[in-house]
Amino acid sequence: MDEEVRALHERLARLERLLTTAMEKPAEPAWRRPTARESRWAVTAAVLGAVALQLLLPERLAFRPAWLLPALELLLLVLLLPARRARTKRTTSLLRGCGLTLAGIVSLANGWSAVLLIRGLVRGTEGGDAGTLLMTAVAIWLTNVIVFALWYWEWDRGGPVARAEGSSDYPDFLFPQMQSKELTQADWEPAFADYLYVSFTNATAFSPTDTMPLSRWAKLLMAAQASISLLTLALVVARSVNIIGG
Repeated sequence: MDEEVRALHERLARLERLLTTAMEKPAEPAWRRPTARESRWAVTAAVLGAVALQLLLPERLAFRPAWLLPALELLLLVLLLPARRARTKRTTSLLRGCGLTLAGIVSLANGWSAVLLIRGLVRGTEGGDAGTLLMTAVAIWLTNVIVFALWYWEWDRGGPVARAEGSSDYPDFLFPQMQSKELTQADWEPAFADYLYVSFTNATAFSPTDTMPLSRWAKLLMAAQASISLLTLALVVARSVNIIGG
């Protein structure tokens, strides 16, 4: 009887030590541990905005036929919405493939329009009206912001599903909240709005602002976005000034 009591006391003491160690160990931040999957409504709204901007472009600057790429983007969105709650690896892989395909299609459509606009400005066939030119450039620029936000969101730490599973310890983007835990909630983790902000600031400042790229692909993507934004804005502003001054 005494041996059983002694053994019970030893187990209780061991359990108490384990609990004390667990309480003393700092909790992992939300972005490094498994969490609930992110809602995709913000992404859906952003893509719908990109589709609307593409439809507003002059037909001569759109990928022909003008309805094809927006229709494909909407079709992919319809496929993504019911699959977002899937738990199997096969379905999540399909989901990630659809997301990357969607980002690629939006990139293709906007890149095509940007190339046609820049070529037209260089040749003098575009930019007859300053107002129309500025509106077209704004549509392409805003779509560019959405496109790269999608790429950042889809690639950072393996994508939204991998981030929710906490399977990657090393981030591709270093957000301020990751460094100053006392300035944010314990359950903070990056969402699409954070990547949209990173894309917007990079497109306006032509360089990182408060969020730093850590991996090589993140640096290359940000460099590509800044280059496209700078080239588009520089040519459009120069042409607009010439039109207004003339």
